[in-house]
Amino acid sequence: MSEQGKERPDQPLAKNHATTLRRLMPVATLCLLLGACGGSGGGSTPEKPVEPVEPPVLPVTGPGELKSATALKLLSSSDIQSALTAAGPKAPAVTARYAVQTWRLNYLTVDATGASVEASALVCIPVKPTGSRSPVLSYQHGTTTKDAEAPSNHATPDEAAVVMASAGYIVLAADYVGYGASKGRPHPYLLSTPTAAAVNDLLTAARYWRYTQGIKDNRQLFLGGYSEGGYASVAAFRALQGGSSELKAQLQMTVAGAGPYEVDRALDDLLAKVKAENKVLGALLNPGFLKLLGDGDRRKVRDLLLSKAIGDDADVVFDPTFLDLYLMDDVAGIEARSNVYNWLPALPLRLYHGRDDATVSYRASSDTLTAMQQRGAGSLVTLTDCPAQPSGHLDCVPPFWNYMLQQFGTAAKDL
Repeated sequence: MSEQGKERPDQPLAKNHATTLRRLMPVATLCLLLGACGGSGGGSTPEKPVEPVEPPVLPVTGPGELKSATALKLLSSSDIQSALTAAGPKAPAVTARYAVQTWRLNYLTVDATGASVEASALVCIPVKPTGSRSPVLSYQHGTTTKDAEAPSNHATPDEAAVVMASAGYIVLAADYVGYGASKGRPHPYLLSTPTAAAVNDLLTAARYWRYTQGIKDNRQLFLGGYSEGGYASVAAFRALQGGSSELKAQLQMTVAGAGPYEVDRALDDLLAKVKAENKVLGALLNPGFLKLLGDGDRRKVRDLLLSKAIGDDADVVFDPTFLDLYLMDDVAGIEARSNVYNWLPALPLRLYHGRDDATVSYRASSDTLTAMQQRGAGSLVTLTDCPAQPSGHLDCVPPFWNYMLQQFGTAAKDL
């Protein structure tokens, strides 16, 4: 699309918000009373309605605090479309309508211990005509063992966050703790509180940053992701619903694919694979027995399971707490710190999973559906089967993106 008339992402904010609002409020009030502004009366041509004045977005300190914003690349719609074409059937069915300006945002969140940490994220802004609004899509990426694949290190035309922004969404993609600006810290893998915080603190920081830049959203928020991203989306949804953030009133829907929402069940499946491949250890590999072993022996089993889950070539450090809880047979600890499947959503949650998934068992989603419906969720929570043949974990990634965007498209405005 043409670059003329686009909204500048670095447009400065008025120096004194309070003074500006005091000057505008009487005008806005008069406009509402008269139905139009600037007319002398008697004219037959209706005046354009005055856009209501929105309250200022105030900065926060601590979790959700914006630390810095760095402009990255401006990616043309033609480059994004070329990347989609090159990907062939692996690409989502998206037409790149807009160029996308990418940014790296640094913000404060917490790690697994509750300590403050500066994290980073990729923010993708579709280049639309001045004054245009967009819905916000918070995209949570799947498990990656390479820091170079974290969203803010991968602002390229084929990055999922960029592609979805080219369709008209403002897209936020947290790197998560342990990646990007916080590389070197343990990634709190499958720990629900810091996982949700990385997402929701980004929502807070990015909202303030957009306000300072004059980048307008339409007060619609969507959450979505696959695999670990599905888990992170459900964790963030639960935390947002149970919290006091103003953003929970903007949430429309969450779409989550193939996430290990019931972590202990997912680890049961992983343990079964390890036992099948290690016949000698097979009889010993069960949490009820392992909790009786010494810490050193239990760590060896933990490291074996972690290697099975993420491989041996990671340049990101994974926090093994979720495995330690499991191997100690600490059911209450896993429920409190990891599981995100047994609660009652107040808004639509669309689950998606392949029945042939050998990485994250299908029952992770089916058990979540059952638990939530038993709590009274009804049709708010649904589970859609991936139609790919076979419907393995990676096989279902492309159809998931199409499903997610189709679901969001039923509610999203201003694309």
